[in-house]
Amino acid sequence: MSAIASLFQEAARLAAVFRQAAPARHMPTHDYAASFACFDEPLPAAGTDMLDVIRRLSDGAEPGLHATTGPRFFGWVIGGSHPVGVAADFLTSAWGQNAGNHVVAPAAAAVETVAARWLLDLLKLPAESSVGFVTGATVANFTCLAAARGEVLRQVGWDADAKGLFGAPEITVLIGDDAHTTVFSALQFLGLGHDRVLRVPTDATGRIDPTAFLGALDSVAGPLIAVLQAGQINTGAFDDFGKIIPPLKAKGAWVHVDGAFGLWAQASAKTSHLSRGIEAADSWATDGHKWLQTPYDCGYAIVRNELAHRRAMTIAASYLPLAGQGERDPSHYVPELSRRARGFATWAMLKHLGRDGIATLINQCCASARLVADLLAREPGIAILNEVALNQLVIRLGADLPSEEGDTLTRKTIEKIQADGMIFAGGAKWRSRDVLRLSVTNFQTTSDEAQRAAQSIIAAFKSVRLG
Repeated sequence: MSAIASLFQEAARLAAVFRQAAPARHMPTHDYAASFACFDEPLPAAGTDMLDVIRRLSDGAEPGLHATTGPRFFGWVIGGSHPVGVAADFLTSAWGQNAGNHVVAPAAAAVETVAARWLLDLLKLPAESSVGFVTGATVANFTCLAAARGEVLRQVGWDADAKGLFGAPEITVLIGDDAHTTVFSALQFLGLGHDRVLRVPTDATGRIDPTAFLGALDSVAGPLIAVLQAGQINTGAFDDFGKIIPPLKAKGAWVHVDGAFGLWAQASAKTSHLSRGIEAADSWATDGHKWLQTPYDCGYAIVRNELAHRRAMTIAASYLPLAGQGERDPSHYVPELSRRARGFATWAMLKHLGRDGIATLINQCCASARLVADLLAREPGIAILNEVALNQLVIRLGADLPSEEGDTLTRKTIEKIQADGMIFAGGAKWRSRDVLRLSVTNFQTTSDEAQRAAQSIIAAFKSVRLG
């Protein structure tokens, strides 16, 4: 056997051992300091054998790895990195393709073209839209809003791509109070400012108040970008696209939707009512490494106006080949030239699951989330603070206690849950109160796993309360 074959087989063996143990894994046994100590050494003068390097990497890293690939990880909106996607990603690394250009990597560009078409079909978005394969929703939001910035200024005679923003007409950004932090970061990166926005009040679930939004809209003149949300990060709530988008379009606004996980509601008949009207927007940002279960990093920037998308993103140089008729250059849709060929894992997951399999996966996650909520709500002192319409839960522990005591009990219960290690879940602030936050986004989280999760939370709550 060749050295390369032995190396790759050992890496695959270590990966398989890790994944097979994932359902039984607990919290990392190493924190940052302990993990750092495992790798802290001077730069070696001499090299190390290939197999030894891989084994030492595995030995040093595994104690500091979370069980994000297991069925009871609910800490953040993180998908399970499905084995098919991981295997495709293995090949992506082995092939070593730079997906920055259709001539440098013809297969990578071609697969992106097909995967993009499939995504638009699956998510019920306009077929003429363009898709950029980016690192995740953060860069997807950035990419879409870059296209928006250029287009709304172009409509008033200003070329922001050539002239920048110095002396440009002012852009108003309308956004909900409970928008995700990554959208504000994207606005910051684009020179639009994370505080220089017109924030609109939201309701108890985090949805934009349509009446307040229309009132704010009446006060706006000139170039306008509106940012809506599909899936609030705590509650999973959706803005009312049917009410909000038409008056925005009448005003000439560019409407962007941050749908990091919520956009996938479009892929299931049981959840698509939540996102009704979303297809009328101008751009959409979402992740593959959440509900599509691709490995990290993988996200999609989707823009209805392909020309606006390409104007904002195209990187040109004399040494870079031009795209001919019928060809798609991946670098025209993302803020990167050299980059990973993310289309391979996306194509593999779409091919493996198919339309029906993705709908089944989404339905299972949502059903498991509702089951956890139902079981917890039966326990005195535990309250579910959101309508579990999708996959997110906001849980108050000690709901029958005064606010400060409930905060303390919630924090201590979260500490107990994490110490017990049956599941991983974390806390958040919601409406100024401490809460336990669960996100059910893993293809392995069945009803049985949901029951184990609920039992673990109840046991930890009772232990803390009685202790």
